[in-house]
Amino acid sequence: MSYLRFDKTLMINLQESLPREILRTNRSGAYHCTTIVDCNTRKYHGLLVIPVPNLDDENHVLLSSLDETVIQHGAEFNLGLHKYRGGHFSPNGHKYIREFDCEHIPTTTYRVGGVILRKEKLFVHHENRILIRYTLVDAHSATTLRFRPFLAFRSVREYTHENAQASRDYQPVENGIKTCMYPGYPELYMQLNKKNEFHFQPDWYRNIEYPKEQERGYDFTEDLYVPGYFEVDIKKGESIVFSAGISEIAPRTLKHVFETEMADRTPRDSFYNCLKNSAHQFHNKQGSEHYVLAGYPWFKCRARDMFIALPGMSLSLNEPEEFEDAMLTASKAIREFMATGSTSYKIYEMEHPDVLLWAVWALQQYAKSVSRERCRELYGTLLEEIMAYLLGNKHANLKLHDNGLLYTHGTDKAVTWMNSTVDGRPVIPRTGYIVEVNALWYNALRFVADMAREAGNASLAEDLEEQAKTTGRSFVDVFRNEYGYLFDYVGEDGAVDWSVRPNMIFPVAFDYSPLDKAQKKQILDIVTKELLTPKGLRTLSPKSSGYNPNYVGPQTQRDYAYHQGTAWPWLMGFYMEAYLRIYKMSGLSFVERYLIGMEDQMTCHCISTLPELFDGNPPFTGRGAVSFAMNVAEMLRILDLLSKYH
Repeated sequence: MSYLRFDKTLMINLQESLPREILRTNRSGAYHCTTIVDCNTRKYHGLLVIPVPNLDDENHVLLSSLDETVIQHGAEFNLGLHKYRGGHFSPNGHKYIREFDCEHIPTTTYRVGGVILRKEKLFVHHENRILIRYTLVDAHSATTLRFRPFLAFRSVREYTHENAQASRDYQPVENGIKTCMYPGYPELYMQLNKKNEFHFQPDWYRNIEYPKEQERGYDFTEDLYVPGYFEVDIKKGESIVFSAGISEIAPRTLKHVFETEMADRTPRDSFYNCLKNSAHQFHNKQGSEHYVLAGYPWFKCRARDMFIALPGMSLSLNEPEEFEDAMLTASKAIREFMATGSTSYKIYEMEHPDVLLWAVWALQQYAKSVSRERCRELYGTLLEEIMAYLLGNKHANLKLHDNGLLYTHGTDKAVTWMNSTVDGRPVIPRTGYIVEVNALWYNALRFVADMAREAGNASLAEDLEEQAKTTGRSFVDVFRNEYGYLFDYVGEDGAVDWSVRPNMIFPVAFDYSPLDKAQKKQILDIVTKELLTPKGLRTLSPKSSGYNPNYVGPQTQRDYAYHQGTAWPWLMGFYMEAYLRIYKMSGLSFVERYLIGMEDQMTCHCISTLPELFDGNPPFTGRGAVSFAMNVAEMLRILDLLSKYH
């Protein structure tokens, strides 16, 4: 029994198959994303989607899709599928699918009469190249395959429409062609490992629709350019490899490259292996720089997401070298930011007030996972520099007050992870003393004090400990209310936010907390009662005013719901850490049962990964980005925490 296999019944039912997506990346910023029936439903979908740095900082769809046609006795059977205006699907190639399996690599098996054709897709690591291998498993007579490429040559944020500027020029290369629709773009090389005929038959396919964009309230129609088609004969038992990339490849090497790359893949045959593969897809290595993308298909590298996700997606997989490599780039960016207030590295939102504190938390996880000694050796100086920077009030939007708490201004600009805005204003203007910022601050003071003491720097340790005592007392006084939970934020004038939100779970989860055990348990109980769902913690209690659990509709409507009741899986990493701190061994069965519910997600939405968020009410539908780094990483961290108890 395959872990990720879908049979004919599901595949030919578009209500079931179209919402299921597939994502593969090259770990250097490029990706392939579509539905499991190869019908693109988003403008972000494509067979070959790559960064084009000389144009801008976005990804660009070069090859949107490739329609295959099986030809026997002059009869043509088109295996492609597109949605056109008026809810019209054509050419309905999904009806020939017998099964789809992506345990190893995405594999679709088609049956057309006596023909059984297997298609396997593979994205080459650290190269802008997708390979598709076609194997004729069975056929009773001469068979020809026709491949019709649909080209876009556009940013993922835009659409292409029929125009006279698009170049129709192409040049033959070995076993294929190269073409480029617009200046500034790289050439697209399309080649096969076998001699074939290319028939130049330029045409525009008009009014292709993307229903996911329509759902999200955006434009949803485009035209795609087809330069012609390739035709090649195939015998029973033979495999043919198609390559699309931005450089020429020797056709005779294609089979070898495919097999070598395939051998390097970990099968997605368990919850853990699905998450592991998914975690690897967020790495974005650009020369000597190593970034972590916040999610696919539209997120870049965001500083907070990077520091929260990095421990789970590297240390929990026993890959400390990946952590160190990414932290090497991040350390340079942190130092540059502390020196100049900005950074030239492609790590965005470094100026947000909680980012440096999340970096300290990430390094703390490294110390726990690898060793405190190694952490001091690699990051001891960086930790001290960060603390000196914050204690010296050098951050533009993070001020240390006499009560030991950090104050941040968030009425004009969203400054925490709850960052949705409408008309440029934060939906949730979290401002003043923010609960997780100060929980992170207390944790950082105590952690770096311990590290300094172990390094023989007693005076620094003493100073940080003194600061932590002041901070700890004020934390309890300022945030804890008579109902036993914590205010989400408190203004300098004493104005409080009574909303029940999940950010109070952090001081219960962290290694160092100003709360006592009874206070922690009280908070955990309230979070469990009001915020826990099968897919994550709600961002707002249903009992609080403004509860809006469904992330649907146009952009503004979604922005109002983004952190007003939707459920986020990454928060469960901290919730489960808090739960195990309080209940220890007796909490294990609860954590294990919860994970079974998350495992169900591996076969829906974007299969073998986790989406950005879920609706806060049943049926808890997955929404937002199809694959989200913090969610995947924190599930891995929960599995790692569990393993330490067994």
